[in-house]
Amino acid sequence: MESRSLFVPDGLAGDRVDSAIAKLLGFSRTFAADVIEAGGVLLDGRQLAKSDRLPAGGWLEVSWVSKTDPVIVPIVVADLGIVYDDDDIVVIDKPAGVAAHPSIGWEGPTVLGALAGAGFRVATSGAAERAGIVHRLDVGTSGLMVVAKTETAYTALKRAFHDREVDKIYHAVVQGHPDPLAGTIDAPLGRHPGASWKFAIVADGKASVTHYETLEAFPYAALLEIELETGRTHQIRVHMAAQRHPCVGDAMYGADPTISARLGLTRQWLHAKRLGFEHPATREYVQFESEYPADLQHALEVLRAD
Repeated sequence: MESRSLFVPDGLAGDRVDSAIAKLLGFSRTFAADVIEAGGVLLDGRQLAKSDRLPAGGWLEVSWVSKTDPVIVPIVVADLGIVYDDDDIVVIDKPAGVAAHPSIGWEGPTVLGALAGAGFRVATSGAAERAGIVHRLDVGTSGLMVVAKTETAYTALKRAFHDREVDKIYHAVVQGHPDPLAGTIDAPLGRHPGASWKFAIVADGKASVTHYETLEAFPYAALLEIELETGRTHQIRVHMAAQRHPCVGDAMYGADPTISARLGLTRQWLHAKRLGFEHPATREYVQFESEYPADLQHALEVLRAD
């Protein structure tokens, strides 16, 4: 059993307990939630729940049983595409089924493991199991990611993503037809109050802005081009589901399983199509594009044939 006691920093006053503990101790959000649910977090002697808010100056006592830290295991991922590579960055085309980095509870392949298996060295900034990662895609989302190979590139790219200076364009097929056909969804996102592994629109969530435009309409679905102004976890999936237009194939957020089966989908139809940013070394704007993988292309062909 390990433990730590400290005053709540002013900068974390008002934060949810699970988020604050993750930041303070370097835990994943999931592991922080497990520690809290096991009764391992006390504030001035009182046990906390993960959704409680921390007051400034309170005395925190955290106790937990250590788990083996996630490690980067080099692995060959045959369909991981290298779109661009230089001394500072590597841009990849991530297949579905690959996580960005190791985490407690995930035993599948990772981007960092695939890069290590292919002989790439990345920046060491960030937590050891997330070194070089400046943004993430969900396991079930395919498409473009940039990974920093130097500390300078890591710092510059993290700032660019934080300051919303990166152009992130996704394509998604959603159920039904959005009305209007183009628009903006501005709704704050946070952890789902009833399911810690999901996200939802919540009043006290983080600002989240999604712009969308319909590219093609089918009898019971639509292909959208989506630009993210922010980059919250599950942002597109939650925002579209909240409009009653979940990504087809996205069982977690309410997609119709009969449509998923008809289209042969076992994951959400969501693809990081284009990625543009200022190169951290040359300061020139660079942009990359990815083609749809086979499963998403097949689903489109079925929709177009109906």
